Amino acid sequence: MLAKTDETAGDRADAATAFAKDQLKSIVERIERLEEEKKAVSDDIRDVYSEAKGNGYDVKALKAIVRLRKLDPSERAEAETILETYLQALGML
Repeated sequence: MLAKTDETAGDRADAATAFAKDQLKSIVERIERLEEEKKAVSDDIRDVYSEAKGNGYDVKALKAIVRLRKLDPSERAEAETILETYLQALGML
């Protein structure tokens, strides 16, 4: 009877190990798929910037605008105020 208990415990351990391996494999595969999607999106963004440059737009300015639009309006106002203060201090305004 003891052997049967050990065998059952061993089977559970094997099942748990198999589950953990399958779960790990699934996680790694999902990460790989997301990395591929991220690269595709990055390539698409680069293409849009290239198109904008081809149409005569300044890419640096576009990137700055995109960065500013991500900010909350109050954060944007604060950043602009700090920039203006620094520019004035340097005699650039």
